[in-house]
Amino acid sequence: MRATSAIHVLFSLSLFILISGCGNAQSDPNHATFAVASPKKTTKPDPKLILDSVVYKKKMIAMANGDSSGKWKFNDHYPRAGAILPMNRIIAYYGNLYSTRMGILGELPKPQMFAKLKTEMAAWQKADPTTPVVPALHYIVATAQSDPGVSGKYRLRMPNAQIDKVMAMAEEINAIVFLDIQVGLSNLREEIPMFEKYLKHPRVHLGIDPEFSMKGGQKPGSVIGSFDADDINFASAYLSDLVLKLDLPPKVLVIHRFTQGMVKGYKSIRIRPEVQMVVDMDGWGAPARKINTYRQFVHAEPLQFTGFKLFYKNDLKEPPHRMLSPKELLALKPVPMYIQYQ
Repeated sequence: MRATSAIHVLFSLSLFILISGCGNAQSDPNHATFAVASPKKTTKPDPKLILDSVVYKKKMIAMANGDSSGKWKFNDHYPRAGAILPMNRIIAYYGNLYSTRMGILGELPKPQMFAKLKTEMAAWQKADPTTPVVPALHYIVATAQSDPGVSGKYRLRMPNAQIDKVMAMAEEINAIVFLDIQVGLSNLREEIPMFEKYLKHPRVHLGIDPEFSMKGGQKPGSVIGSFDADDINFASAYLSDLVLKLDLPPKVLVIHRFTQGMVKGYKSIRIRPEVQMVVDMDGWGAPARKINTYRQFVHAEPLQFTGFKLFYKNDLKEPPHRMLSPKELLALKPVPMYIQYQ
C-alpha cells in the first residue's frame, strides 16, 4: 500500500517526472467501438429531463449494500437532473499523454488503450448488469514536479494542445473527461480557474489530489499532502457556479485518498445538488490491504459516493500478485460507483 515509507518509490514510478516528449493521441479509424450509456453530446441537459427521485433513492440504498454502520444511510440529498451517479458506474483510465509511467492513459497507443478499456467496461457490465457503465479519460492536467520551475511552485500545467487531444479521444468513444490537478506548492484557488475553458464543457469533470498539496512548503513526494474542507468546498462551489451559470448537468468531483490525513474536516464538506462528490481509494498493494484502506479512510468518513483505483503494475508487487476483481469490489460497503485504472 502507498504508506509514507513507500511513497518515494511510487512517486519516482509515476508522477515525479520532468515532462518532455509528446503523447499518443493520433486519430485512428480502427479504434474500438464503444456501445455504452454515455452523456448526451448537447451543451445543455434535455429540458424534459426530470430526476426520478424514487429511482435515485433506490439506487442510493442499493449502493450502501446493506451497510449496518448507519454512515451510508440515504439522507435525502438529491442531485440536479442529468446526474451520472448512481444510475451509472464510471470506468476511468488515468494518466498523462507525455509519460508512459504515469498511467494507462499515455502508456499504450490509442487503439490498444481503447480496446483494453472496452474489455474492462465489459467485465464491469457483466458483473453488475443493473448499472450501465460510462467510459472516462482521467487526465492529469497539473503534475507535481521534482523542481520548483519558473513559478517556484513545483507543478507543471499541461498545454491546451494536449488537453485538446484528450478531449478529441473522449469524443471518439463518447467518454467523459476528468481534469486532475496536483497543486504542489500552489493551491486550488489558483489552479482550477486555469482550466475553466474545459470545465464549462458538459463532458468535463474534475479530480483533485491531496497527496501533492504541500501546505507546509515541502517538496512534493517528501511527505503526503492534504486538502481540508475549505479546499474541497472551494472546488465544489466553483463547479456548482459553472453548472448554474451555464445550465449544465451536475459535475463529478473526484477526491483521491489513501491516508487519514489526506482529507481534513470531512464533516464540514458541503454537498451540493450541482456536484457529485466521489472519494477515490487511491492506495496500491495486496487486495486485503487495499480493502482495509477503503474501510478505514473511505467508508469511515462518508461524503456521497466512493471510488476505487486499480493499478495494473503496482497492485501486482505484493502477494498474491493480482488485482481485485469487479465481483470483489461489488461486495464492498458501500459499492464504489467510480472505478479508476492506472
